Amino acid sequence: MIDIEQVDHIGIRVRDLDRALDFYKIFGFEETARAGNDPVVVVKNARQVELNLVYNSTTENDGDNILMDVDEKYSGFTHVALRISSVLDTLKSLEENSIRITQGPVSFGRDGHVSIFVRDPDRNVLELRGRAENYDEIPGLTIYENEN
Repeated sequence: MIDIEQVDHIGIRVRDLDRALDFYKIFGFEETARAGNDPVVVVKNARQVELNLVYNSTTENDGDNILMDVDEKYSGFTHVALRISSVLDTLKSLEENSIRITQGPVSFGRDGHVSIFVRDPDRNVLELRGRAENYDEIPGLTIYENEN
């Protein structure tokens, strides 16, 4: 058995580095390093969550994410889930920055968590997941009840 301690970083392929940096800055990520031998920029937030923006996408895929938006399903990572400290504050920030919510807010059962799904400019899916401060205070919340 290999002992995995935690996720070290997440690589996200992007087409336009400046556009991606502007987007991820809204989530508190700042550039900390550039690879000298690969098209990779390391960004981290204040809590040291690390993303590697791999800026070598060759196409916009007609505005589709080929893992999520096409009928034929391919193997691969479909989304990244990032823990947020406040669902209400996140909803406010998304609105202030004109970031469209593609799904949510939603709770998958009543486990106390709420998820908000958004897309980055390259259509990569981000799930912003936090504890529900109070289900009744979250505007537009959908709760999916477990069927079993």
